[in-house]
Amino acid sequence: MNAVLFGAAARRSFRRGSGRPASEQPSDAAWMVLEAANDLGDSATIEACRRVIDADLSGTLAAQSDLHVVFDYFR
Repeated sequence: MNAVLFGAAARRSFRRGSGRPASEQPSDAAWMVLEAANDLGDSATIEACRRVIDADLSGTLAAQSDLHVVFDYFR
């Protein structure tokens, strides 16, 4: 049986397990959270996800507050 990780355990495995550079991971997480937030109509989270994705695409760092929203969304 496969275990589904949530919360802190999911964030740790997501950061380590993707095999991709750390700079790409916040954007990957933001896309997953964006999909869930769209389904729930969570406009504040949608905006935070968009800012994280835009920052990644422009090569800048996302705001720490937006990263907290993204990584703590499923908590």
